[in-house]
Amino acid sequence: MNLPNMLDAKVRGKSKVQYIQQEPLISNRFQGKKYFIRTYGCQMNVHDSEEIVAIVENLGFTSVDVMEEADLVLLNTCAIRENAHDKVFGYLGRLKHLKREKKDLLIAIGGCMPQQSSVAEEILKKHPYVDIVFGTHNIHELGRMILEKNEKQNINVYSIEGNVYENVMYKRDSSITAWVNIMYGCDKFCTYCIVPYTRGRQRSREMAQILEEVRDLKEKGYQEITLLGQNVNAYGKDLEEPVSFATLLLEVSKIGIPRVRFVTSHPWDFTDEMIDIIAKCDNVMPYIHLPLQSGSSRILKLMGRRYTKAEYLELFEKMKKRIPNVAITTDIIVGFPGETEEDFQDTLDVVNSCQYDGAFTFLFSPREGTPASKMEDETPIAIKEERLHRLNELINSYSNQKNQEYVGKVVKVLIQGTSEKDPNKVYGYTETMKLVNVVASKDMIGKIIPVLITDAKSFSLDGKMEEVVLN
Repeated sequence: MNLPNMLDAKVRGKSKVQYIQQEPLISNRFQGKKYFIRTYGCQMNVHDSEEIVAIVENLGFTSVDVMEEADLVLLNTCAIRENAHDKVFGYLGRLKHLKREKKDLLIAIGGCMPQQSSVAEEILKKHPYVDIVFGTHNIHELGRMILEKNEKQNINVYSIEGNVYENVMYKRDSSITAWVNIMYGCDKFCTYCIVPYTRGRQRSREMAQILEEVRDLKEKGYQEITLLGQNVNAYGKDLEEPVSFATLLLEVSKIGIPRVRFVTSHPWDFTDEMIDIIAKCDNVMPYIHLPLQSGSSRILKLMGRRYTKAEYLELFEKMKKRIPNVAITTDIIVGFPGETEEDFQDTLDVVNSCQYDGAFTFLFSPREGTPASKMEDETPIAIKEERLHRLNELINSYSNQKNQEYVGKVVKVLIQGTSEKDPNKVYGYTETMKLVNVVASKDMIGKIIPVLITDAKSFSLDGKMEEVVLN
C-alpha cells in the first residue's frame, strides 16, 4: 500500500526523467466479464481513460453502458473543483449498494482525486468496498493490480515527480479525431491549482516519439489531432536538448493531417514564433484557448500567473491581428480570495475588450494543500454568485454575437457523428471550433464538408451541406 503525500508531490528535484517503453499486459483471465467506466474532468483525463480502457480490454473485459451490468466499475476522477469531488463520492454511494448485491464486483478509482492525501485516506477509512485505488503516475500498473487483486483493499498512489511512458496502447473513442499527449505535469504552481501536485513535474515526450504517433494516426485516416498537455506551449523546455513548442507544431503540421489543434496554453509561454506558425500553416486550426483567470493584475499576482492585465491584452491583440479569422476562448475564475468589486470590474473590462468566442467560468474552489486555500476570503458566496451571473451574461452575449457573424457564410466542417438533438442531422466543428448541427447525410461522417450556416445560437450553429465535398 502506498498513500500520497502532498509535501512530497510538491518537490522538484534535479533527477532526470526516465523514458520507459511499456510492454502491454495481455490475458484472457476475464474473458466474458464486463466493465463500465466513468470519466470526470479535463481532456487529459479523457485521454487517460482511453489508456485505461485499452488495459482492461487486454485482460478480456468488454464494455457495457449500464453500470449495473458490469463486473468491473472504473472511476477516473478530477480534483480541480469541489463539485467533481462531490459527484465521485455521491457515485460511490450507488456502488456501495450495488456491491451488496454483486459480491464479486470490482471497483477501481483512479485519476487526480486519489493523488490528494485526504481523499486516499477517506477511501481507506470510509469506503473499504473500493478494491483498487491508483493515481496518475501508475495507470500502467492497473492491469497487474486487477490480476493480483485479493481480499484486501489495494491502494497504490505515488507522490513523485514522474517519468514518461512510451508505447502506450489506447482504445480511442473516435476514428476521426485523436488526442496526442506531448507532455505531462506542470511546474507553474499557480496558487489555486492542484495539478502540479496530482500530475507531477513538467516532463516532455521526445519529439521523435510524438511525430511517430502522429504519422501512425495519419496512416489510420484520422482527420484531426489535438496536441495535449497541462501547459502545452511550455513543451520542450525540460528536455536535455530543448525544443520549442513552435518547432514541434511546425513538424506536426508537415505530416499532413488535415487539422491540428492544441490545448491548453498559458499566456506566459505563448511566443511570437507560435503565432507565426499558426498563421502560416493551413492545417493548424485558427482556434486558441487562452486562459485569463482574472482581469485584475493584483489578483493575477496573487494567483501566481506571471503576467499582468496589460500583457495579456497585448498578447490577445497580437493574435487577433496576425492570425486570420482566429477564434479565442478563455477560462475565468470568479471570487478568488480577496477579489474586490474593483478587481471584478477589471475582469469585465478584459471581457469587453476581448469579446471572447466563449469562456469556461467558475467560482473559486479551494483545493487542500494549495497556497490559495489558506488565503483570507471574506467575500460572501452570494456576492460571488452574483458576479458569476453578471460575467456569464456578458460572455454569452459576445458568444452569440460572434456566432451570428457566421450566418450566411459557407465554412468547412469536420463531421463527427449524428446530432444528439436531431437524429436526422449530423454534427461537426468548424476550423474555429464552433459546433454545427448540419442537414446532411450520415455518409458525410468523417469528412470535411462545406456547410452554409443558416442560424446561430450562443453555443452552436445550424447549417446545411453545400454541393461540393471538400475531401
